[in-house]
Amino acid sequence: MGFNKRLLRAKLENAAITLVNRLLLIFNLKDAERTGEKINTDEMLLTFEDHFEGNMLNENIWRAHNSYGVRKGGWWSPSQLRVEDSNLIITTEYREKGEFGPGWYTCGIETEDSFEQLYGYFECRCKLAKGQGLWSAFWMMNENVNKVAGHSENGAEIDIFESPFWYRGKDKRNLVTLNLHYNGYGIFTRYKNLGIFSLDNDPYENYNTYGVKWTPDAYTFYINGYAVAGTSWGGVSRKPEYLILSCEVDGGDAVPTRGWSGCIEKNDRKSFRAEFIVDYVRAYELSE
Repeated sequence: MGFNKRLLRAKLENAAITLVNRLLLIFNLKDAERTGEKINTDEMLLTFEDHFEGNMLNENIWRAHNSYGVRKGGWWSPSQLRVEDSNLIITTEYREKGEFGPGWYTCGIETEDSFEQLYGYFECRCKLAKGQGLWSAFWMMNENVNKVAGHSENGAEIDIFESPFWYRGKDKRNLVTLNLHYNGYGIFTRYKNLGIFSLDNDPYENYNTYGVKWTPDAYTFYINGYAVAGTSWGGVSRKPEYLILSCEVDGGDAVPTRGWSGCIEKNDRKSFRAEFIVDYVRAYELSE
């Protein structure tokens, strides 16, 4: 497929995602209330933990998700990662002299081959990246997501949170969206939104925790330790999955376009820097 066709396809996909997202903001907007079941990890077995100590990323744990290079409307590069003050920081910015050429640079990393787990509780504590035209995320998947099977038992993309709402302005942006995908990413893809949740603080300025408890029967999603949504839609994944931390730029073939997070070109190229700041990532096995 030529460049123009790929870019047109990306624009059409972004337009469809944007339309769906606008409808969800009307019909599926919820408060992340602290009234649901509270997660208790005391009787769980800790199986994975990274507090990002030291001054560099532990490459025995993390590697590039889907390799470095073109990623949606920008480029993924390891130069956009740093570890500082016990935080992982993924920076999104415009670089005129980036290693892949001029453009918007950010990054995504995963634990495939170093840590994968079937069922459990998975959580990160973080501050969201500020700016329109991009979003930060904590999610899980495996290679079987791309296999069309009519159900998600062979693998699902579990979006523990995504944050594309900065463009809505100060009093309306404190939201995250929780999603599930399976059956690949073509015309047979299946998708479910568990809700767009309003937080009671500013998640771009404050740390919050986002987690999912995954059992053979259901997924239960948590914000700041309280259950906010649950489902067994599609059939629960029954394959081990790995962890992903990422920032994305709306667009295609490294060309930014308007999408569900707005348009990154609305930011000033010279001064714009957005940081996705992660305090820790943890995983547990369930006692039962």
